[in-house]
Amino acid sequence: MANHKSALKRIRSNEAKRVLNKYQHKTARNAVRDLRAVEDKTEAQSKLGKVISMLDKLSKRNIVHKNKVANIKSKLTKHVATL
Repeated sequence: MANHKSALKRIRSNEAKRVLNKYQHKTARNAVRDLRAVEDKTEAQSKLGKVISMLDKLSKRNIVHKNKVANIKSKLTKHVATL
């Protein structure tokens, strides 16, 4: 157990950040999954921008590594191009 007030506050803030990061990461993963399931090219192109934006925000906030985001974006772009 923490002995200092600041340590207790850090525990609370870390938990709040963890929950928010988990939510954002899961939401982005679901968006990627939904985009991969789309068969219509125009719909996929419209969703691609939103998904890329979500992934870039995760990368900027260090929730997901920037190289992983780059790989996902590359694969999604190729997928949409082949539709």
